[in-house]
Amino acid sequence: METLNFKFSERIKQFSSRAGIRLGVRQAVKVKKWEHFKGELPKYQSELASGFDVCAQLNQPVILSPGQRTLVPTGLSFEIPQGLEIQVRPRSGWAFREGIGLVNAPGTVDADYRGEVKIILVNFGEQAVTIKDQDRIAQLVLCPVFQADLVEAEELSETKRGGGGFGSTDRGADKF
Repeated sequence: METLNFKFSERIKQFSSRAGIRLGVRQAVKVKKWEHFKGELPKYQSELASGFDVCAQLNQPVILSPGQRTLVPTGLSFEIPQGLEIQVRPRSGWAFREGIGLVNAPGTVDADYRGEVKIILVNFGEQAVTIKDQDRIAQLVLCPVFQADLVEAEELSETKRGGGGFGSTDRGADKF
């Protein structure tokens, strides 16, 4: 395992060096506030937090019924450096207490996107939830990105797992 970790960490270092990214160090990201943005720019809530929270920018509260989803504006756009993305992740406390999550978790904000970031919230809970202006609705995490060079192949190497998926390594594999 140590050899694998070493190879992976060396690969990350090579990638980040070529992209001009310093991992483990804060990376400058330009932020544009849209005209409807209120409040302060997002910030990390603790010294070693991975993500920073973004807030709803609403003219009026939104009631999210069980099973319903909605698109919530953040009033922010980002200039993400090449070789990075911003991942949109649910807030764990809100998910646990009220069942609020993201339809596509994690969501991705690509480095070349310059529009307003909006969050697709869904109510997985059993009660309606009211989303108010300035509620912290999601956390954003800056992450490195690797693009693949796809190579067409007639055959792929054999593995013990093979084509098994959707629970194939767990009980109930025959249900899929």
